Amino acid sequence: MKHSKKIKPVAWIVVLCLFSNLLMSCGTLTVEKQKDASVKPYVAVITKSTTSQYWKTTFAGVNAAGSEYNLKVTIDGPANEEDYSLQNEMVKSAVDNGADAIVFSAVDYNANAEAIDEAVDKGVKVVVIDSDVNSDKVSCRISTDNYKAGQMVGEAVLAGDEEELRVGIVNFDKNSDNGQQRERGFRDSVADNERVTIVSAVNVNSTTEEAMAATVAMLEENPQINIIVTFNEWTSLGVGYAVQKMNAAEDVRVVAFDSNVVSVGMLETGEVDALIVQNPYAMGYLGVEYAWMLINGEKLKETNIDTTTTLITRENMLEPDNQKVLFPFQ
Repeated sequence: MKHSKKIKPVAWIVVLCLFSNLLMSCGTLTVEKQKDASVKPYVAVITKSTTSQYWKTTFAGVNAAGSEYNLKVTIDGPANEEDYSLQNEMVKSAVDNGADAIVFSAVDYNANAEAIDEAVDKGVKVVVIDSDVNSDKVSCRISTDNYKAGQMVGEAVLAGDEEELRVGIVNFDKNSDNGQQRERGFRDSVADNERVTIVSAVNVNSTTEEAMAATVAMLEENPQINIIVTFNEWTSLGVGYAVQKMNAAEDVRVVAFDSNVVSVGMLETGEVDALIVQNPYAMGYLGVEYAWMLINGEKLKETNIDTTTTLITRENMLEPDNQKVLFPFQ
């Protein structure tokens, strides 16, 4: 008679241990899965700088979208708008820290390109806001139509009643794509007008102090200039302070960019005659919103989004809609 083979006690212990470990392993995997599912997607916002009113308004939009879409959002940027090297380091750090997407405004159109390409190659989605970068790996671009905004500057210049328009241009860093697009749009819009002569053009670092010094020097060397155009918040303030310092408000008409409490005050008192005001809140909000869509695998209907731009003059600045543009949080 055959007897059934008995499993020795030691073998039972081994089987039970293996089964127990399997259950524990499954339980651990389940916990880890639940933990991963609870982690918020991470969007790193890296801009040209962080201190101006323009960027503070952008960050308000960023934070609003981050809250709405339940994202982890960090905001970073160099102390000045020329430090592309530090920006590249920030991009690398964001990738190393597990960013799912980067919302990026480039200091330097070319010098930031490699860092962005490398980020995308590692699986990070990139949305550009405000200032473009020379990369075909960017998923979406959200900004002012800078060429068109430059044309708006030209239209504001030509709207003056001067018989001769002798123009000085104060632009910021020539490696920043948005400033160059704005100047190109301006130049093209006035190129065929016989009233216009471009007397002098300079590029400065994007600081109030450098723009002020360059404007004073330009007006001293070229007293015939009666129009100055300039293309961002810091240079606009610098030009306004220079006109103020030289008591030249009656002699020089200024068409500038962006707005803050000081530049709006200059619009009232005459150092600045017109402001081309962008919509940085929308750029920040949409940048994060589109990053969220990309993280979730949604197909974008648009990959180039133009945010609104408004011409504000002393004559129309008190209109309710324009007050909302100038003071979006009131």
